[in-house]
Order: sequence, then structure tokens, then C-alpha cells
Amino acid sequence: MGNPTPSPILLIGQAPGDKEGDAGRPFAWTAGKTLFKWFDSIGLCESDFRNRVYMAAVCRCFPGKNPKGGDRVPSRAEIANCKRWLDREVELLQPKLLLPVGKLAISQFLEVGKLADIIGKQQRLSLAHGDTDLIPLPHPSGASTWHRTEPGKTLLDQALSLIQNHPAWQAITDG
Repeated sequence: MGNPTPSPILLIGQAPGDKEGDAGRPFAWTAGKTLFKWFDSIGLCESDFRNRVYMAAVCRCFPGKNPKGGDRVPSRAEIANCKRWLDREVELLQPKLLLPVGKLAISQFLEVGKLADIIGKQQRLSLAHGDTDLIPLPHPSGASTWHRTEPGKTLLDQALSLIQNHPAWQAITDG
């Protein structure tokens, strides 16, 4: 999807939505508008972000709709099936900063109890290629109110501030 961008930053989403395949790029719809507003607030508009940050997903195919509304969360089998793609991207890119978006993406790297315990904090991970920083973000879904209400709003601001001040972000935004 889209042109792969060699980058010190790897953003990881859950899975493509039903519109992303046709659009040919990740976060092409409502959640993307919110996500790119966040990055715009710390110095990178959507087109610059797309040109400077490598974007991947835990699952590579649209998992289908949830009968109760929204997209279905990929199953453990689907996640396991796609794991090799993400593992290989991390191995090839050797990112200095990982930005997992939403609980499913975050849980590939960290234990996730409550979002409030992990959003707004930076973690240091030891991966095969060496140490990497991880700054998790909530999912920018329109269905979620987490990032629009407290403590989510404040924790999101803290996370964005951590990203803005990270050397990898500074390197792609020229400070």
C-alpha cells in the first residue's frame, strides 16, 4: 500500500479498513483525518508524514465488518499469519522509534491492561536489531471517545510531546 518509505520511525496500525485498499494507502479515511491532525500539531502535515514515516499494520487484509458496528478485530490466527511481515519490516528498517496505534498494535510489543497506564509514556524495547523506543498512541477511531475525554486527552498530548521531542522525529522534521 503506497510507497514504502525508509525511515527511522515505524507507525503500526491494526489492519486496513474497508476503504484503504481502494485508496491504496493506510489511514485514508476518518481515523486517518484524526491521526494526521495529531501529527500536524507537532510539525508534520499528512503528505510530509506519508513521505517520511514508514507505515505498516499488524494484519495486512481488511478483517471485515463487526456485526455490532465498526471493523472486526483480527483474530489470533490472523495476527499470527501476518506476524512475519511486521517482524521482517522491523528487521529491515531497524527503527529508532515505534508508534503503535491502538490496543491491538500496542499489544504486539507491550502488555496492555488499561490504555491510561501506557499512553503518554515512552518505553525502551530490546529488539533483535538493538534498542528501540516505543511511544504508543490510542486509536484515532471516530467510534472511540477515549482520546477526546480525560484522562485520554491529556495522555495523548503527553504522547505527542514525547514524539515531537524524540531524536528520530527531530531527524525527519529537521528539528
